[in-house]
Amino acid sequence: QEQLVESGGGLVQAGGSLRLSCAISGSIFSIRAMGWYRQVPGKQRESVATITSGDKTNYSDSVKGRFTISRDNAKNTMYLQMNSLKPEDTGRYYCKVPRGWSTDSWGQGTQVTVSS
Repeated sequence: QEQLVESGGGLVQAGGSLRLSCAISGSIFSIRAMGWYRQVPGKQRESVATITSGDKTNYSDSVKGRFTISRDNAKNTMYLQMNSLKPEDTGRYYCKVPRGWSTDSWGQGTQVTVSS
């Protein structure tokens, strides 16, 4: 069964840290990258960080130097370490895993709220 379960969100003060986890079940189409996305009400979902099967990473300019994406293949889990959090990092974070050339799975999301 293909499923993604995110966890680790919460309320944190500016400057704090959180680590998001995405537990992955089912096959992964490893040719394409997986990643974390963020959505705030009224705006489109945007890419935050992606990682390939070869551990090549890519970050949005707004999180470079503060966030780190990683994956543990043995645990079938993807992570997003978020440091030096800012209020503008607030949003619902989703993990996305490719299942085919044009097929993706999304988790249910985990809310991150950063207070000033």
